[in-house]
Amino acid sequence: MSPDPAPCRVAIIGDNFMLPSMFERALRAACGERVDLRSLTLPWPDEPMEHGYARVGMDGLKEYQGDPDEIVRFVDDAEVLVTQLAPVSAAMLDRMPALKLIAVSRGGPVNIDMAAARARGVRVVNTPGRNASAVAEFAIGAILAETRLIRSGHEALRAGEWRGDLYRADRTGRELSEMTVGVVGYGQIGTRVVRLLKAFGCRILVADPYVQLTAADRADGVEHVHLEDLLSRADVVTLHARVTPETTGFIGRHQFAAMKEGAIFVNTARGPLVDYDALYHALAEGHLGGAMLETFAVEPVPADWPLLQLPNVTLTPHIAGASVKTITIAAEAAAEEVRRHIDGEPPLNPC
Repeated sequence: MSPDPAPCRVAIIGDNFMLPSMFERALRAACGERVDLRSLTLPWPDEPMEHGYARVGMDGLKEYQGDPDEIVRFVDDAEVLVTQLAPVSAAMLDRMPALKLIAVSRGGPVNIDMAAARARGVRVVNTPGRNASAVAEFAIGAILAETRLIRSGHEALRAGEWRGDLYRADRTGRELSEMTVGVVGYGQIGTRVVRLLKAFGCRILVADPYVQLTAADRADGVEHVHLEDLLSRADVVTLHARVTPETTGFIGRHQFAAMKEGAIFVNTARGPLVDYDALYHALAEGHLGGAMLETFAVEPVPADWPLLQLPNVTLTPHIAGASVKTITIAAEAAAEEVRRHIDGEPPLNPC
């Protein structure tokens, strides 16, 4: 009778959001005692991420956190690395020859040099859609904060002012049931936003040139339209597109000018999709009624950023995807990829 194979050595590098303990629990549930686990905790989000362009030898990487030498020492002879933010550059891979699999618990492995990993035969997997439910739910809250004047009322009371005038017919908010909402991007988040919006009885427009509506959405009266049509008709525009060379800055001066006067703009997707200078002018000049911004081209935003000074903008610090459910989904998805690696099965989400 042959002895049981040695357990797979797995290095877990978590942080204060993706807790190592959550990874450990998921890995034990998926793999039992077939994994030898070691864990390290990075200080994110209490300390900011870095960007590859700012450090020699880390070009090709975008958002990451962790000192390369410390990461290499910790991973050591591990066959698998499970992480959200730890960087893996070409030079680092050369110092981790035992590594065969990197499971990144985020939608895009921007902290990994993918070309270098492919060249060295290291498979990289990710966890797409881990926060889709959280972001969709947050987007609905963002829309309501603007349409029902929740931000305006809150800020006034904080300043000691009772805004009874918000009950005036010419100033009060509007119900979603009487509005048209345009959803730009029909991926995992956009489809969930559409599903949630139906409960409010609003007219729903979708713009995404690369997908078709589901049969259920078509039956419910959701319209698939060109972006220009959506912008001209929607009372609320909510952004859920991916960042690609095609979509970078694709909502700019012309797009804001095409929107209805008094319309509301919501971005819970990514900052680089939007020309924020153009948005500032559209808001400051009164063409748009308001905006809710959750993501930014530069994070953290500068303290003197002009959009921070406008009274018709709600801002949050990129927290739409942060939920306990997101952590659980990501940890379980990463653990399943490790189990499949151990059992010789193909990955579910190869990058």
